[in-house]
Amino acid sequence: MTEHTKKAPVPVGQPGVNAFHPSVADQLRSYYQSVQEEGIPDRFMQLLEKLDAAERSNQAIAKDVAQ
Repeated sequence: MTEHTKKAPVPVGQPGVNAFHPSVADQLRSYYQSVQEEGIPDRFMQLLEKLDAAERSNQAIAKDVAQ
């Protein structure tokens, strides 16, 4: 580790990012929560179902070949 890559020690009892940028932390928290609440688009669900079906098919073929 070089002198330039060393991180400065954080003194005990120092406030975190919230103390310096409370609005940024609140905005990020709000955005993250809104993303969590969004539903998964139907098209994406259809693609996931096709992928699952293809994986099941490949597993069945591999099982038959192994026997």
